[in-house]
Amino acid sequence: MSHETIYRSLYIQARGVLKKELLEHLRAKRTVRRSKHASLKRHGKGQVKDAVSISERPASVEYRAVPGHWEGDLIAGSKNSFIATLVERKSRYVMLAKVANKDTKSVVSALIKQSKRLPKELYKSLTWDRGKELADHPRLTMATDVEVYFCDPHAPWQRGSNENTNRLLRQYLPRGTDLAVHSQAKLSAIARQLNERPRKTLQYQTPAEKFNECVASIS
Repeated sequence: MSHETIYRSLYIQARGVLKKELLEHLRAKRTVRRSKHASLKRHGKGQVKDAVSISERPASVEYRAVPGHWEGDLIAGSKNSFIATLVERKSRYVMLAKVANKDTKSVVSALIKQSKRLPKELYKSLTWDRGKELADHPRLTMATDVEVYFCDPHAPWQRGSNENTNRLLRQYLPRGTDLAVHSQAKLSAIARQLNERPRKTLQYQTPAEKFNECVASIS
């Protein structure tokens, strides 16, 4: 029996008190099950000028052969609040950036500021979806030398590490809450908690341990 069959049984067949009790045991407290292929980000797709397609991204990035290649996204909260999420592909190391607004100036400025926390060798590329919040990507590249690649329209799974991390983040930043109340220090503390959680995909190393290995390799 597949995991999708189990979820479908829970969300469609379970009812009333039973459904409420079962939902309490899920990591993400969703009341609706969406297909993993569904995207909630239809607004602004395909409107980013001069976007370099993910198909032009080097194969070494695809296969996580070298560190320094990131996936990014915005997660949304109530009252028009947003947080930028960044995940390094090789180590799954997470960084969170407080953003003042969803407009491209605010988002790109936050990403530039966040980049200064990293050695240049560990910030080589960024893969994003086609939301308009990264319309000013040339400024990001000019300020950081980071190459920016964009997923195909309606294909968030092409930045799967980031999508998975966003789901984990909802344990700390629940849907429907005001994300603007969190300071950058608080966001960094949340990222640290995620980075200290062992991951099966890393043979139960933590992202922090793996990222430190990457740092050591460039020293």
